[in-house]
Amino acid sequence: MLDLVLDDSKNDLAIPKRGAEIKVSIGWVGEPLIDKGTFTVNEAEHSGAPDIITVRARSASMTNAMHERREKSWHGQTLGAIVRAIATRHSLKPAIGATIAKILIDHIDQTHESDMSFLTRLAKRYDAVMNVKDLRLLFMPIGTGRTVSGKPLGVIELTRSSGDRHRYHVAQRESYAGVRAHYHSNAKGKRKSVVIGGENNKNMKVLPEDYATEAEARAAAQAEYDRTQRSQATFDYTLARARPDAFPEMPVTVSGFKPEIDATPWLVKKATHTINDSGFETALEMEMRDDPTTARHRSHFRKGG
Repeated sequence: MLDLVLDDSKNDLAIPKRGAEIKVSIGWVGEPLIDKGTFTVNEAEHSGAPDIITVRARSASMTNAMHERREKSWHGQTLGAIVRAIATRHSLKPAIGATIAKILIDHIDQTHESDMSFLTRLAKRYDAVMNVKDLRLLFMPIGTGRTVSGKPLGVIELTRSSGDRHRYHVAQRESYAGVRAHYHSNAKGKRKSVVIGGENNKNMKVLPEDYATEAEARAAAQAEYDRTQRSQATFDYTLARARPDAFPEMPVTVSGFKPEIDATPWLVKKATHTINDSGFETALEMEMRDDPTTARHRSHFRKGG
């Protein structure tokens, strides 16, 4: 998403037309600019005084057709096949994680729901990141660390001197012992369940939806369990010198903070770049990244028995 606020105090700017394209590259003087993609204007507003033009735009690849509601029932197809079918319908090149592409979905309905909304729902169910940019549709497990074009993302190394505002937060409320998901057995028609994580009825998250098969229930429970584990600790950091090369899904290491902050491998959940009269800054919202190769990862936060 792109938000622009333009100074029109001299009354010399035209209000952008809806559908107009804006190509964005940002960076520092004397350094290569970072391409942020092409965006299509979908909202424009003129207000004052002082007069300003406010523009909101979305990825140019995210066409109006992707937001049109449709009716579709998907039967006996893999997640990869569904994502590829939607990508083809909108002339997008799919980039799908090999593991989640193989997940078989017995049945799922797309009822009065746009392709964008449906993909977002699938991404949440299977703990994936979904993005549309530069005529590509990315559908990868969270933490894969790849761009829309499939290239690996580099690691951002930050120190205490990299920023001027931070917030580290750790909470127990999302630290579930396990996640339970229900499904219906075709053989006996009975309602059964699967559990990911530990069996602890006092600290168990139960998914509200009933799934068609055991495999679907297991995949959904695993996705929700991974999501709750990542959310146990978060770290927000506003950088004193903006990093235009920062993207969601990039792995991050930090140093110079408290030991538990420094030792945690982080993952960028959201990167917001702001350019205004005050300068150029980047605000990062991060969550835990499971990295068993380090001395500290998600298991460190699991409550002991």
